[in-house]
Amino acid sequence: MHLAKVPALGALAAALVMTTGVAHAATLTRSPYLQRVGPDTATVAFRVNANCTPEVRYGTGGSTNQTVRSADSGRIHAVVLNGLTPGAEYTYVVETCGASTSPKRFRTAPVPGTRRVHFAAMGDFGTGGSRQKEVAASMLSYRPELFIGMGDVAYEAGTEEQIQNNMFVPMKDLLMEVPFFAVAGNHEYVTDQAQPYLDNLYLPTSPSGGERYYSFDWGHVHFVGLDSNCAIGLASKDRCTLAAQKAWLEQDLAASKAPWKIAFFHHPPWSSGDHGSQLLMRREFSPLFEKYGVDLVLTGHDHHYERAYAMKGDAVAATGTGIPYLVVGSGGANLREFPVSKPSWSAVRNNKDYGFLDVEVTGGTLTARLVTPSGTTADTLTLTKQLAPEEKPSPNPLNLIVEGERGVAPHQAFFRAESSLTDATVSWDFGDGETSEGPELSHVFQKEGQYTVTATATSGTVQQTATAQVTVAPQGTSIPSPGIPQPPTTGPSTGVPGTSPGGDDDADAPGGGCTTVPMGALLPVGAWALVGLWRRRRSR
Repeated sequence: MHLAKVPALGALAAALVMTTGVAHAATLTRSPYLQRVGPDTATVAFRVNANCTPEVRYGTGGSTNQTVRSADSGRIHAVVLNGLTPGAEYTYVVETCGASTSPKRFRTAPVPGTRRVHFAAMGDFGTGGSRQKEVAASMLSYRPELFIGMGDVAYEAGTEEQIQNNMFVPMKDLLMEVPFFAVAGNHEYVTDQAQPYLDNLYLPTSPSGGERYYSFDWGHVHFVGLDSNCAIGLASKDRCTLAAQKAWLEQDLAASKAPWKIAFFHHPPWSSGDHGSQLLMRREFSPLFEKYGVDLVLTGHDHHYERAYAMKGDAVAATGTGIPYLVVGSGGANLREFPVSKPSWSAVRNNKDYGFLDVEVTGGTLTARLVTPSGTTADTLTLTKQLAPEEKPSPNPLNLIVEGERGVAPHQAFFRAESSLTDATVSWDFGDGETSEGPELSHVFQKEGQYTVTATATSGTVQQTATAQVTVAPQGTSIPSPGIPQPPTTGPSTGVPGTSPGGDDDADAPGGGCTTVPMGALLPVGAWALVGLWRRRRSR
C-alpha cells in the first residue's frame, strides 16, 4: 500500500520519523568545563539531557579537525584529549548528537620548567549571585592559564543542585575556557563529606587522598592542593586522615624540583576575620611549608581579602625569609566586618572589594594582584628569588620516524624517536590507552580508529615532544597503503602475521602458501617504496 494514497498513514509515519529524530538528539544541561589539563592532555566534561554518545572536535590554529568520541553513551561525559602540544592554544566544539556548541578555546600547560606562568585564584564564590558572575567575567578577561579555587564553591551545603546552579551555571563562560583546579570548603563538606563535589569534578589525584588532596606542576610552579576539612577532623577515617595527608605532603614537597611552590586550601592559618586563624593548620602544616621551601600559601574561608607578612612559626619572619599567607575569600559571598583591630602580622586587609588574585610568575619574580571587577588593583605582592641558569632546549626538534601509519585492525606500527638531547629517555603514549618507553619500538593497535601517538624525550628538566598520526581501519577494509607494515630492514623480522615465508600464517594462503595481494594495492605499495618506509615528522 502506497503511503501517498493514505494521508493519515503518511502523517503518522512522518510523526514517527520526527519523534525518532528527537529521541536521538541531545542538548547540554551543563556547558563544557575543562579539567585535568596538562602539557599534552585535557578533559572536556559536560552533561546532556538524553542518552547520547557525543564527540569533541578540536585542533590548533582555530581548526577543529581532530575528533574524540565519548567513551560513555549516557548523560554524563568526560572526554579525554591526548597527544596535545604543550603550551598551545586549542579550539574545541562539543557535538551532542544533533547539536553543537560554539567554538571555545583553552591553552595546554607549557613544557615542564617553562619560566612563565599566569594563573588566577579565589575562594568563597559559590553563591550563584551577580557579584560572583562579575568577578568571574573579570577573571576571564585576563585570560589566565588556569584557575585555582580555594573552597566554598557551592553554598550552602554543596548539594548536587547547588553545585550545578551556584557554580557551573554562573561561571560557565569562565570554566569553558580556563582549566579549573579546586579544593573543597567546609560548605561542600556539609553534604556527605563533599562527595557531590568530588562526583562533579575531575581533579588530579594522590595515592592516599584521591582527589581530596593532590599536586601538579604547571611550568616552573609546583601546586599543592590540601584538604583542610580532613585535617581538622571533618572527614571520616575511611575517607581521609590528617596523618596520611601530612605524610603524603612531606613526600611530595621533598620530591619536587620546581623552583616555585604554592600551597592552597580552605581554612587559613593566619586570618583576622570572622573565623580567625586555624591554629591546627598552622601547627601541622606550616613547619612542612617552611622545611621544603613553599613560597606562597593561598586560602579562603573568611569573607575578605587579607595578606599576612612573611611568617615563620608564630611570628613575622626576618627580612628575606618566611612565607606570605593570603586569604582570598572575596570571590562573591557577602563580605564581612572584621571583629578585631588589625593585628601586627597583617600587612593588608580589605573587606570592601570583591575580586580575584591575578598571579604571574616570570623567572624568579612572582607578582600577585588583587583585581576587582572594575579592573582596579587593590593590593600587590611581589616575591623574588634567584633561580639557577635555565637549561635551554635544543633548537633541533624531536624527530619521529614511523613505519605503518595506516593499516587494518589489528595493526602493528613501528616507531623510532631521534632526539638531540644528551642521554634522553623516551616515553610513548600511543593514544589508545597504552604507553611504553624506549627510543625504538613497535605497537599493535587492536581496534579501528585514528590515534595520535606522542613521543616525549626527557633529559634533566628539558623535554622535547613530537606527535604522529596512525589510522587503523576495520577488518576487511581495503586501504590505499600497505595493510601490514614491515619492520625496519636493519632489524630482524618481528613475525607479523602473513610476512614470514614458510610460517604457519602462510599455510592457509591460496596458491601453496603465497599471500594474495589485490591488484589495486600494488601501486600504493610501489609508491610507498619510492618515498621510503621511514617518514620523518617534526614536532610543532
